[in-house]
Amino acid sequence: MDDAVPEAAAVREDTEPARPDHDPAAPAPLNAPRTPTGVADVDASLDRLGDADHLATDGHIEVYEDVHRGLRDALTALDARPGPPAPPSQHQHGPRS
Repeated sequence: MDDAVPEAAAVREDTEPARPDHDPAAPAPLNAPRTPTGVADVDASLDRLGDADHLATDGHIEVYEDVHRGLRDALTALDARPGPPAPPSQHQHGPRS
């Protein structure tokens, strides 16, 4: 029977040492695909999301708020567009005699 005390776990040598020039909080592109919708205003807002790739996280909120505002405006514009003309009323209100 071996009464030796096990040695401490060996340090893994295959891991990359920390680089002093590497900042894990630095901006990094997400490379999230953005499929065009065919609606120019919406596509422009979605393309704006790519600007966040080049900003530190504290700058993302401004981009997200801008995109949200653009998408909300595009939806609001849909409500403001005139629709087809209303069908004629079945109740004719002519002059009373």
